[in-house]
Amino acid sequence: MESILKAAGLKKYYGSGDAQVRALDGVDLEVQRGTFTAIIGTSGSGKSTLLNMLGGLDTPTEGSVRISGTELAGLDREQATIFRRKQIGFVFQNYNLIPVLTVWENIVFPLSLDGQRPDRSFIMKVVKLLGLEGKLDSLPGHLSGGQQQRVAIARALAAKPAIILADEPTGNLDSRTSDDVMGLLQMSSREFHQTIVMITHNPEIAQRADRVVRIEDGRIVA
Repeated sequence: MESILKAAGLKKYYGSGDAQVRALDGVDLEVQRGTFTAIIGTSGSGKSTLLNMLGGLDTPTEGSVRISGTELAGLDREQATIFRRKQIGFVFQNYNLIPVLTVWENIVFPLSLDGQRPDRSFIMKVVKLLGLEGKLDSLPGHLSGGQQQRVAIARALAAKPAIILADEPTGNLDSRTSDDVMGLLQMSSREFHQTIVMITHNPEIAQRADRVVRIEDGRIVA
């Protein structure tokens, strides 16, 4: 199976001397195309720092990240921004929807930034899969937390990114809604052959993925 993401020797250090914090301390990670990987760890284990590195939201002290053959460190700020919009879909714990835009406008917003024409038939397939057909003209403030997270997933899928990075996507949801969202992520992976990397502190949530990677003290241990 083809590797779509490869991180090698990732380190992220803050401070120096006795006060130095090693948020990441030499992480190697390879993710195959079309798979659903969960990265699990307690608070402070380094999992959020790792996700930020994989998404090009932060730069490592040492090491490299390559997505679809592109070395993130080789991009300048503008190139990195464009690359993230086109190749990486983000699903955040707090949804990050724009309150004054409708559900449909939120879903296609990243595409509009690049002047891309939305693939309406594909997006409507995603919308139907996520059960949002009747909500396209609604504003985010009129939706439940679970519905807002579904919109965030649809937005992440709309640009057909190489990879989706999900940061505790069930963190603000009750157990029943969390179960629904995880089912939708699994379905997205299967239906659209989407590569997903998700971080979580919840072992039960992690077990829904194809593969579980555990991180402790900035190092992958299993």
